[in-house]
Amino acid sequence: MTWLLRVLACATVLLAPLEGYLQEVHPHLAKVVPALLIMSWVAQRVRERRLPAPHPLHALLALFAVVLLASSAVHAADPFTADYTQRFLPFLVITAVLADVVAREVPVRAVLLAAVGGAVSAAVGALYSLVVDGEARATGPLEDPNDLAYYLVVALPLLIALPARRFLLPVGAILAAGAAATFSRGGGLALAFAAVWLVARRGVSMRAVTATVGGLAVIGLGAVVFAGPVLERALAEKTYIAATNVDTRELRWQAAARMLADNPVLGVGPGGFRSEYPAASRNAEIDEQSPVAHNIYLEIGAELGLPGLACFLGAVALAFVATERVLRARADRSMLAVQASLIAALVAATFLSEQYYLPIWSLVAVAIAADLRREESERDACAARHQ
Repeated sequence: MTWLLRVLACATVLLAPLEGYLQEVHPHLAKVVPALLIMSWVAQRVRERRLPAPHPLHALLALFAVVLLASSAVHAADPFTADYTQRFLPFLVITAVLADVVAREVPVRAVLLAAVGGAVSAAVGALYSLVVDGEARATGPLEDPNDLAYYLVVALPLLIALPARRFLLPVGAILAAGAAATFSRGGGLALAFAAVWLVARRGVSMRAVTATVGGLAVIGLGAVVFAGPVLERALAEKTYIAATNVDTRELRWQAAARMLADNPVLGVGPGGFRSEYPAASRNAEIDEQSPVAHNIYLEIGAELGLPGLACFLGAVALAFVATERVLRARADRSMLAVQASLIAALVAATFLSEQYYLPIWSLVAVAIAADLRREESERDACAARHQ
């Protein structure tokens, strides 16, 4: 059963960026592996008669689930509530399951390698959609280029945790090229913040950053030489869209802030932003009546109130605390990588509604799992000294 948990945990993380491809085969295919992971985990723990190692994250996730279900019950009449509750709740469950499985059965680096592997596959799909399919902006396995960029830039900092150094350059080039092909400004900003963090924490040297920037410049020059017309068309479309995005996101952020101010306890319900947006924005977008907020913090706050937002931010804070504890106990590049990746995810999510995608949740789970592993090793060392 242990081998099955390892395979399913890594497959859950690896297949997450490829959700769009899986849904093309069957609308529910992307849910199969996470569901099998949860069922296998329950069966294993029942067979062992063993509960997960306790951690404050479990209480926080349980409270988050209570807030989610309470908000859903209050706003049950909303047309989007049931669907969005069913989408959100599994992420809380899978976070708890991954934290326990990675703490016991799956090596931390194996999960990080799976995340990079899935992102590389998505990046290849992104480049294919741009070069072969002629898309103006790379999409590949995800419909929205910005969501795709989110997966790719979050995976890039994880490269410093991987042992096979000779593969870092080609893998990094593929991820960076795929992210660049989305023309996502938020993705670029997120990657810049992650790079600054790694340099400040001495996870990477300035020489490495300079070499990376130079490599990206070479890739960009090659793209201009060999795919000039495609890039010109993509840049023209992105310039047009960018101007519109600034205005619409400001409208949506203002509407989300109004919803939160008017409903601070339980929000407007899961998915409620979409149904409440026309009234909250005073019909500011006639052609878009049920959008997303394009800001994870405002959207969670608007839909689940201040308690839901506090639970989300609390889970992220616990992850940072956990990684710092591990780093104080021993030098561990994987924890620096997780920190930088989390920073990239949180910055990118300032411009996107990413609570329904796996990266933030899996990174929180890995951070907590590493902390649980640290606690167990310290207990074992203490017991050995006493013997």
